[in-house]
Amino acid sequence: MAFNVIKPGMLALVQDLGRHGYQHLGVTTGGAMDEYAFRWGNALLDNDSHAPQIEITFGMFAVEAQAATSIAITGADLGATLNDQYLEPWQTYAIHKGDILAFHQPQVGLRAYLAVKGGFVVDPVLGSVATVMREQLGGLTGVGDKLSKGDVLVFQTSHQHQARHVPRLARPDYLQSQINVVTGYQYQQFSRLDQARFFSSTYTLSQHCDRMGYRLEGQAIGQELSGIISEGITYGAIQVPSDGQPIVLLRDRQTIGGYPKIGCVTNLSGALLSQKKPGDQIHFRAINVAEAEYERHLQLARLQQWR
Repeated sequence: MAFNVIKPGMLALVQDLGRHGYQHLGVTTGGAMDEYAFRWGNALLDNDSHAPQIEITFGMFAVEAQAATSIAITGADLGATLNDQYLEPWQTYAIHKGDILAFHQPQVGLRAYLAVKGGFVVDPVLGSVATVMREQLGGLTGVGDKLSKGDVLVFQTSHQHQARHVPRLARPDYLQSQINVVTGYQYQQFSRLDQARFFSSTYTLSQHCDRMGYRLEGQAIGQELSGIISEGITYGAIQVPSDGQPIVLLRDRQTIGGYPKIGCVTNLSGALLSQKKPGDQIHFRAINVAEAEYERHLQLARLQQWR
């Protein structure tokens, strides 16, 4: 059976953990912006880690259930309600035929994830259902469309429900402003003064923030640097264009670029950053590769142990 979309909201997309193995062809990975919220949603329902979910940005999204199932809501608190009763995120809920599930406006964070028992049934494109609108790939239609009113989100009916929640210790703090960065091999091209400015300044997220990348406003750095020969770009890379305002590249980033990069946001901090809204402020903290690996493995081990 299925959910019928009755309100599509500002931006609701079918996502999984991304489309890997095609960057050499210019195809970006895409995938859930907040990987940890996505992984916990599937863990709560005993789903495969890659099972498709709906990523809901800014809210204003509503569906009507056509059959019974079990859902999990993780990520941002978008004021979700079930038949007008508030639902706290990071938990599972039983759904019955005719129920109205709605997401309203952001309370804490920006992106919520709706997982269903067994995952949504969507045909993959290049091995993934991840929606990348810019590349017209994936999603419900296969050509990168966001969800629209009248869309049908198919799932396998389930009458088995277990009330579960994510432990408090494992829930991220979306109000945290510190973003961890591993410096890159082009870091030394920036002057000592610019390095100090970058890590001592507060940056504001501009209005130009999307799934491709977040543009920042604040202390300019590296304005005297020239471009570099275009090279592959990893998730979280912090490019510095000629105006000196850093850009953090995220899931739908381009696959190559020619701006110098001062460093790379860690995987966990990238997830936290994806929950920030234009106007929010952040600051950067330098860590080494070992610390970044420990940070990621700790989170994944905690989730696996819970499973």
